[in-house]
Amino acid sequence: MILTLLLAIAMMAGLFLILLAGVGFIQDKKFFSSCPKEFLEVIQPKEKRFNGQYILGWILAVIAIILMVAPMIIGAVNGIQNEYTYVQFFIRFVVMLLLLKAYDIVFFDWVLLCNHGFGFFTHFYPEVGSMLSPKLFGYNKKNHLIHIIGMIIGSAAVA
Repeated sequence: MILTLLLAIAMMAGLFLILLAGVGFIQDKKFFSSCPKEFLEVIQPKEKRFNGQYILGWILAVIAIILMVAPMIIGAVNGIQNEYTYVQFFIRFVVMLLLLKAYDIVFFDWVLLCNHGFGFFTHFYPEVGSMLSPKLFGYNKKNHLIHIIGMIIGSAAVA
């Protein structure tokens, strides 16, 4: 179970890194697809802050994807080596993915969006500062519920 938790933490780091890469360096609105629609309306294109900004962003994005995929592979290989049953595999994958979703909801939605967390978004997009509010929490609950159901079904399929 400790390995499962460590793998989930690695996935959380990857999720944060993909947010940082997209919001901070690549600055493409495709990376904002899960933010409130009001944000998309006010976010203005930004000038490049330094040479190599986009390259750094894409390098971080690739590292983030590796941090999100590698733990699943490591978890599968470790489970095969330890002769996991179907139920053990299912529990490992569902725990990893549900912890990742909990991190998304608590850290991204509650801390960063609803409570001006660390000035993350306002650092890159000051125009959204007045829009960040605890009232935003739950704006995407339908999507979260769909993701959770998909994670359970996906974990069952992968196991």
